[in-house]
Amino acid sequence: MIRFYFHPTPNPAKVALFLEETGLPYEAIPVDTSKGEQHMPAFRAINPNGKVPAIVDTDGPGGKEVRVFDSTAILIYLAEKTRKLLGKPEDRPELLSWLLFIASGLGPFSGQAVHFQFAAPGGLDYAVNRYRREAERHYQVLNDHLKGRDYIVGGTYTIADISAWGWLDRASRVRKDEADPLAPFPNLKRLFETVDARPAVARARAVAKDHPFKKVSDEETRRALFPSNYPPSA
Repeated sequence: MIRFYFHPTPNPAKVALFLEETGLPYEAIPVDTSKGEQHMPAFRAINPNGKVPAIVDTDGPGGKEVRVFDSTAILIYLAEKTRKLLGKPEDRPELLSWLLFIASGLGPFSGQAVHFQFAAPGGLDYAVNRYRREAERHYQVLNDHLKGRDYIVGGTYTIADISAWGWLDRASRVRKDEADPLAPFPNLKRLFETVDARPAVARARAVAKDHPFKKVSDEETRRALFPSNYPPSA
């Protein structure tokens, strides 16, 4: 059984989609990051970095319980565990390269673009421009790679496509005020729409849908989500 620690944001959504695609038994455990539940000692014992997603596999290697944190690490671990959505063995160098491209580039720059356009104080035009343009540059790199390809790696759907889907789903926030945010990246748009049409996506979107996650952005929320903005004694 997989215990899946979840909040409805892009990185946990990737893991939810993998679990729904493969039918691996799991229990979704909500972690309300706006209330600071990710900083509680019980969760920090699972992910010392205090971020979601994280999983606990009660039947890990050797039958022992193990923890895995970071969405990319979780995708690789679960794909290897199930032997699903890994592509062909000869595709592994490309698979790892694109997974890390998303994990270290497209994802973080997208997240910062959203932060500085929606959460940060006004007047930070340099930061808005920096992160949004870099997110768009990563979009273009992947868009160019996808020319003549159905999927990111090899000719089949893999965890690389799942990983990209998680952040492309937030394109309207990354490219704020754009009516059709993926229009300049037609190959990327096609990939997103291909993945988004899969039946498992609807099930992934429904994970913990009825949980009353906090939606109000107040001082508690800001301190919970951005604790490094505050001195320890504040």
